[in-house]
Amino acid sequence: MSNGYEITKRVFDLIAVIAGLAVLSPFMLIFYLLVRCTSRGGGFFVQGRAGRDGRLFRMVKFRTMRADHKHDPDPTIVITDTHEAVTPVGHFLRKFKLDELPQLFNVLAGHMSLVGPRPTVPEQVEKYGEFERRRLLARPGITGLAQINGGTGLTWPERIEWDVYYVEHRTLMTDLKILLRTAVSLIIGTEKNIRRFRDVHPEEKA
Repeated sequence: MSNGYEITKRVFDLIAVIAGLAVLSPFMLIFYLLVRCTSRGGGFFVQGRAGRDGRLFRMVKFRTMRADHKHDPDPTIVITDTHEAVTPVGHFLRKFKLDELPQLFNVLAGHMSLVGPRPTVPEQVEKYGEFERRRLLARPGITGLAQINGGTGLTWPERIEWDVYYVEHRTLMTDLKILLRTAVSLIIGTEKNIRRFRDVHPEEKA
């Protein structure tokens, strides 16, 4: 990937995040207070994730589950909105992906980008083969190609395929299209827009 793309993408991320935080900060404060006031525990959930080239960083989200819930490090285990440990406020935040908003600070710090493969836990990265490790060649994102094509409605191997395809074909135009489709998905729901990678790209080989 060219340095021109990387530099332009980083500049775009910074401009978009600074503008976004200027508008969204009051709402983020309200969400933080709602989380703190409606259930025991802190307002944020912080977890170690593997970033670009497998480098570890601390990803932050609004806490959506009870503080006493023990988190399984296996990302193939999907916690749905109806899980008993999800709080009422957490259900609302998850439904509209608002729990991800604090990751704008991760983007600002350079740990993440607006668009890229979702960062996963180091325990999962340790199990990666050569194909899976390709997704680590790009900075992880708040949203990505896997998310707009079904997200958790896809199997984990299908999400990996979408991520690797993004890494190997990413352009600024692709990033903009993903951001636009993300906004649409938040309205109609990702579960209504599941696209299997092999149905869309039967010619690709893992």
